[in-house]
Amino acid sequence: MVMKSDLHVQQDVSDELRWEPSINASDIGVMVKDGVVTLTGRVGSYAEKWHAEQAAQRVHGVRALTLDIEIVLPGSSQRSDVDIALAIAHVFRWSVYLPAGAIKVAVEHGCVTLSGEVGWDYQRGAAAELVRHMLGVTAVSNQVTLRREISSTRVKSAIDAALKRRVRDEADSIEVAVDNGDVTLNGSVPSWSEKDLVRHAAWGTTGVHTVVDNLKVAG
Repeated sequence: MVMKSDLHVQQDVSDELRWEPSINASDIGVMVKDGVVTLTGRVGSYAEKWHAEQAAQRVHGVRALTLDIEIVLPGSSQRSDVDIALAIAHVFRWSVYLPAGAIKVAVEHGCVTLSGEVGWDYQRGAAAELVRHMLGVTAVSNQVTLRREISSTRVKSAIDAALKRRVRDEADSIEVAVDNGDVTLNGSVPSWSEKDLVRHAAWGTTGVHTVVDNLKVAG
């Protein structure tokens, strides 16, 4: 497989940032060395920073990613920690995805920490997604855990089946180890998008509590 040059990766990341409508690419710089991408600059929200990170990771040839992006909230987006916490509690109450009272919220200087326990990873992801796009939020730490309910053998079988459906060509090169709901992924994949598919297959399986992603991007 032909490896991309750093210049090629830099151009592709810059193009992907410009293609992503949720960010202002002109505010973000891209540096690449040996396939390691560094994003720099200033953005107006945590959501924009997060979307920039996701956009860079979608690009083939990106081996690793570091962020040196500062969040500078405009005056209209400034909120007190109390206002942020109250707004999050209100949104959670109206969400169809989240069980009532399952997730606790702590806010300090705009940094939101979520804790508690839910039954599915999509619920944990939905909580973070709701918070990520709220005014005043500068960071999100998702410490919500999942209940352990299913045997390791059944979890592994379900993940293996999901991998064969989604990444059939690479499924045999991916090692899945399960210990009481804790999943470890080893092996290599050709791109960040494939890596994301494998990780999503693991997290989308009932009974998975944690995922240790040791997958390497071969691109």
